[in-house]
Amino acid sequence: DGVIDSGKVKSNNLAVQVTESEVETKEEGTEQESTRESDSNILDVSSDYPREKHISIQRQLADLEKLADLSEAEKKPCPLCPEEKFKACYGHKLHRHLQNLHWKISVEFEGYRMCICHLPCRIAKPNLVGDQTFSKMGAHYHCIICSATITRRTDMIGHINRHVNKGETESRFITAPAPKSSHEVLKESDTDVQVLPNYSTPQKTDSYFNPKMKLNRQLIFCALAVLAEERKPIECLDAFGATGIMGLQWAKHLRSSVKVTINDCNENSVTMIQENCHLNKMKVKLNTKEEDNDEAMGDGEENTDTIEVTKMDANVIMHLRSFDFIHLDPFGTSVNYLDSAFRNVRNLGIVSLTSTDISSLYAKAQHVALRHYGCNIVRTEYYKELAARIVIAAVARAAARCNKGIEVLLAVALEHFVLVVVRVLRGPSPADDSAKKVRYLIHCQWCEERIFQKEGNMVEENPYQQLPCDCHGSMPGKTAVVLGPLWSGALFNTGFLRRMLFEAVQYGLDEAQPLLKTLVCEAECTTLKNFSTHSPYDENKQEECGVYIKTPDTSAESYILPGKRKNNEVVRNAAKRQKSDNSAEHPAFYYNIHRHSIKGMNMPKLNKFLNYLSEAGYRVSRTHFDPMGVRTNAPLAQFKTILVKYSTPTYAGGLGQNPLHLPEDVQVGDQVQAAADGKAGEAEFLEDDKSGEAATMFTKDCPTHCTAD
Repeated sequence: DGVIDSGKVKSNNLAVQVTESEVETKEEGTEQESTRESDSNILDVSSDYPREKHISIQRQLADLEKLADLSEAEKKPCPLCPEEKFKACYGHKLHRHLQNLHWKISVEFEGYRMCICHLPCRIAKPNLVGDQTFSKMGAHYHCIICSATITRRTDMIGHINRHVNKGETESRFITAPAPKSSHEVLKESDTDVQVLPNYSTPQKTDSYFNPKMKLNRQLIFCALAVLAEERKPIECLDAFGATGIMGLQWAKHLRSSVKVTINDCNENSVTMIQENCHLNKMKVKLNTKEEDNDEAMGDGEENTDTIEVTKMDANVIMHLRSFDFIHLDPFGTSVNYLDSAFRNVRNLGIVSLTSTDISSLYAKAQHVALRHYGCNIVRTEYYKELAARIVIAAVARAAARCNKGIEVLLAVALEHFVLVVVRVLRGPSPADDSAKKVRYLIHCQWCEERIFQKEGNMVEENPYQQLPCDCHGSMPGKTAVVLGPLWSGALFNTGFLRRMLFEAVQYGLDEAQPLLKTLVCEAECTTLKNFSTHSPYDENKQEECGVYIKTPDTSAESYILPGKRKNNEVVRNAAKRQKSDNSAEHPAFYYNIHRHSIKGMNMPKLNKFLNYLSEAGYRVSRTHFDPMGVRTNAPLAQFKTILVKYSTPTYAGGLGQNPLHLPEDVQVGDQVQAAADGKAGEAEFLEDDKSGEAATMFTKDCPTHCTAD
């Protein structure tokens, strides 16, 4: 690296002395080169000799701009580029130059940025062209620890790492004292957190904080609040704490109902979590590895809440301890932590996971989805729901390996993440039931009709017969693909969602309320918005959340735990409830109204179209996966029939001059629908279409992001 070993030369034998006047007075030409060489040799030999840092090493971009003395009135040169490389320019252009060329490709070390330098500090090897010799000035970095100049950024990073490995982390430069607090304080849901300057870029910070995930944090908080009402206190774990914002919100709002543990394997993140706990006046119980070190800070004496902060790998802490509530939010896929999460989670506990590897889940990187989830997928109109079912299938298989089953409480797929919340059911029987719901999907690539494969291991001669469409008979070649394995069960629990909505109202979580209202309607597959203001906890909890929730009459232990006699009446009622829940399960997948529209026709408004499908006798609702999606149990042929029936021609004379030729399946469905409805029903629909009264009753209580366009 061009650094002289200081151990070979003794500093006592040096007779050379450098005065301040010799350092400050630098001349051009040979005198400048000789002075720089002598200074560098002395500084390399004597590690205790301080010198001024190079101008390319700064703490902030503003410090670099001060050197340039930006001004809009006159042109200024770049302080790190020679005149022949970058001419003097006005302030706005020079600001972009400093930011994009020098600052963005800098190397960071202990709060300093080593920016790239184009000054003639390092002369590249000469190039011989004919009889002339050309020497080119090379771009380089100045090391903050030694006097070396490195050409490439990757070599500079390796050079700094070698210094760190040798224990040489003290700079020989005369540096200004670091500011006491360079952290920015953000507030979310009455919780203050300190964040680093590059908090929104995972590659540039240890404590990543994404403000766009606020809705995700609110949904998880509502799920934890519902579980806290069932049993108190509960032990909950935030396996990837980062800044600790999620665990702090749990402890600050739920207080004595929860015992919060925030974990992170990064030492800087653990320090940041402790500082944020003190900022919110919380006591900290530090547990780094296996020994417990209790620390009660004076700032937290006003609040009796205690948060345990651990520094372990997420798999290790989930193997060592048992929790009632576990949340996994790694940067990317969470499949590497599922086995550990289900190993020690308590019965009837909740596991929530946030997957941000949307490129693979949304079929942009299909080979990555095959590698992580063992799933074959293609891009479809319902790709977001497909992503949610992929994650749930991986969760169900991981739980089944630990002899546990799952009950899906919530599945949300939005722009930045896929959130899945499941309840854990111990025992081989629930595990077998969950494993049976992981099936393959047959998807038609022509009309995008889809259906889950039938249960059983027998091979069928013609699997195309399972699809409702006849594209295989009318189109050449192979028309369908097999996707999966996917989760084929329900994605929502209506009772649990209603209780989450109640908690969101109680704690004033405004961003989560519209989405939860849409999820309740989607779970019930209805357009009617009946949201009662009274507490859902006053009602019979078995009717609200299924079989596994405690009720005043029967306890969950008497039904779940093996070795105890079960009341025959309880078992009979549970079987009836399971049967009714399966029959009332929402339809799988949805159709996009734009994808199946007819060219040259104006579609009806979405809320009116939902009304038409409901009047035709089908279950129908909006879906949060797609703003223009319709979740219904109607076949695709009937869906197209009703869509075409109430579409109007784009041009006034188009219908008379050029009659609309419908596809074969739509024409057949139209005849069936006309025979079922009759002329009286058609006239009634036309009157409703003209009056517009049929659409207003469905948009009265609709959330803001679900209103018709």
